[in-house]
Amino acid sequence: NIDTDMIIPKQFLKTIKRTGLGKNLFFEMRYDNEGKEISDFVLNQSPYNDSKILITGKNFGCGSSREHAVWAIYDYGFRAVVSSFFADIFKNNCLNIGVLPVQVSEEFLIDIFLQIDTNPKSNFEVNLEIQEFKIIETGKSEKFNISSYKKSNMSNGFDDIDYLINKKQEISKFANNSPY
Repeated sequence: NIDTDMIIPKQFLKTIKRTGLGKNLFFEMRYDNEGKEISDFVLNQSPYNDSKILITGKNFGCGSSREHAVWAIYDYGFRAVVSSFFADIFKNNCLNIGVLPVQVSEEFLIDIFLQIDTNPKSNFEVNLEIQEFKIIETGKSEKFNISSYKKSNMSNGFDDIDYLINKKQEISKFANNSPY
């Protein structure tokens, strides 16, 4: 039940830039009252602080619909977020911003966390092409769903505007053939 206010607190919402927010990701959990890193917070520890995959518990991204939460996740360096359940608005914001939301079963999420507890340097693979998340060390994997449109956009590095720009010639051709 990590809400978007916990992901990026309200005091960091004064910008419309998509950059610079990563340093404030999970601010209230990562830093003490003097602004020093809390050593036992997972993202303040190696090897977790260099991961490209954020593995979370159930109901990640609930609360308000702030895009800043996903901007902060992206700016920190994560390119995929794994959970057994995402809030719909958060999931859509991820897909629009370029962070792949990988939804797995609760049972498989437990397997992932057990693997991390066993070996903090475990390796995982997110394969968008076949829509599969895999624990490399055990070979266990699970498929995840994504719409074909969003899958294509993610594969090509497009957001919705990039998609439309890519279709400019087809749109112009259609518009020029319109009887209006």
